[in-house]
Amino acid sequence: MSRKPILYGDARRWGLVHADALDLLKQLPANSADSMLVDPPYGIDFGDESWDGADIRRAAGDGVSQGEAFERWTEGWASECRRVLKPGAHIAAFGAPRTFHRLVSGVEDAGLEVRDVLAWLFSTGVPKARRMPGGQGTGLKPAYEPIVLGRAPIAGTVTANLKLWGTGALNIDAARVGEGCYWPANVMLSHAAGCSKRTCVPDCPLPLIDQARPDLPPSRLFFCPKATRREREAGCKQLPQRPVQLYRGRAGRMVRNLHPTVKPLELMRWLVRLVTPPGGVVLDPFAGSGSTGIAALLEGRQFLGIERESAYVQVARARLTHWARAASEGAR
Repeated sequence: MSRKPILYGDARRWGLVHADALDLLKQLPANSADSMLVDPPYGIDFGDESWDGADIRRAAGDGVSQGEAFERWTEGWASECRRVLKPGAHIAAFGAPRTFHRLVSGVEDAGLEVRDVLAWLFSTGVPKARRMPGGQGTGLKPAYEPIVLGRAPIAGTVTANLKLWGTGALNIDAARVGEGCYWPANVMLSHAAGCSKRTCVPDCPLPLIDQARPDLPPSRLFFCPKATRREREAGCKQLPQRPVQLYRGRAGRMVRNLHPTVKPLELMRWLVRLVTPPGGVVLDPFAGSGSTGIAALLEGRQFLGIERESAYVQVARARLTHWARAASEGAR
């Protein structure tokens, strides 16, 4: 890189680097991260953003299809992450259903072992398909996101790896659900908009699953609400409001956190607990608006994030500063 990138944060607990992940990952020391939790670009031209389409194809080179470009690009960053991760460290990466197979192939071709696929279910997705005459359309409403769970190669046995590096196994007890009773599953749920602590709206996935086994209520799967506007924008009061329009044909809105795919903190905290040793370092090379880092701080882990887009860096820095302060005050 031509110059040293700017580092924001508290070096004792968290850092956010304004840089391109494909460049900066090469500069990080090997075997230095205990886990990686990431919501990378999906390669679907989301909102016509260059970071989710044109830039990926450009990085992969000419002469390949869009899917092949996304897979090559994924293998590129995943290979560097394999080097940075400690032996046995886990990676959890979100994906889009239609490009997820390319994400998994790229992660696997990078030398990471695919251990499982998790599914985050929700009922509040917005159809992005075209309406056609005669009651037809070009696609379905999204209601889940898959997450690939991978692991860096272990050194010897899992027991030996745990003793040497502190990584290699999932933190089952820390991620148990149902008041700590049930082994964590590879399916997670989000309440629908309009649910309360007492009742759920008719299309909420939680009661629908419970109804299938009325002898075992409540649901034994992890569930949480989707990120509210208050959660998305906590710490961003000093930032200017800007208009965003996620989908064509829909009215835009004024926001301070303009990232389009903010994940709920409760979900990210559960994933941090599952894949990261206590006190460990969580790496996110596509930090976005900082949700992974916030979850890491609230769970007593350290965090290193990388983000290329200036607008998102500004938001992530504000959010991380706010939640780092809240985490410190909560620990007193």
